[in-house]
Amino acid sequence: MRSILRIDSSARSGTSAENRFGSHSRRLTDRFVARWRSHCPDDPIVSRDVGASPPKPVSGDWIHAAFTPAKDREAWMGEALAESDELVDELLSADIIVAGVPMYNFGMPAQFKAYIDNIVRVGRTFGFDRSRGDVPYWPLVPEGKTLVILSARGDYDYGPGRRLAHMNHVEPGVETPFAYIGITDVHRIAIEYDEFADQRLRASIATAEEAVDKLVRKLARPEAHATAA
Repeated sequence: MRSILRIDSSARSGTSAENRFGSHSRRLTDRFVARWRSHCPDDPIVSRDVGASPPKPVSGDWIHAAFTPAKDREAWMGEALAESDELVDELLSADIIVAGVPMYNFGMPAQFKAYIDNIVRVGRTFGFDRSRGDVPYWPLVPEGKTLVILSARGDYDYGPGRRLAHMNHVEPGVETPFAYIGITDVHRIAIEYDEFADQRLRASIATAEEAVDKLVRKLARPEAHATAA
């Protein structure tokens, strides 16, 4: 049994499968969860909608509290870190993190950046020790976790090696901090052509949905894929 943490960050409510103005990234996270339930109905799934309820941005008080050793914290520091602690606990409890992260102006939504700033925590998800010299940081998140990034873009050709890859700061911007805390097994799937709203968008949706189905089968039944390989 594995636990799934689903995170949605689109400002759009609903999915594009339900109405034309719905979210494509929510469409993919919806599909991932539905397909996962069909394979592993008893696995726990936790949903966190930072698009609808964004975490509070990191503040000066938050930084002060986070870098104060737990034994030395005052009461207000615990309050300042309470939301962050909840988010970190969810992350650490999950085996697979499914993140719906659409592209907004070439990067991730501010809501998801606030989430990242809350889960990259000294003493909880990464370690820090000046006595280690030039490499004072190390990841604290246990090995074995998987990150699935499900995205959507208005234009096209943002994938690795493609025409606009150099302008894509979504997946790289998500993968870097997650790798920093110890999560390096990453899968990417994206819908493109949203702003064109033509057959190319429909084809991209179909391709992305097929890729989600294939990925779920691979992750849900790794032993079958290992045998096939």
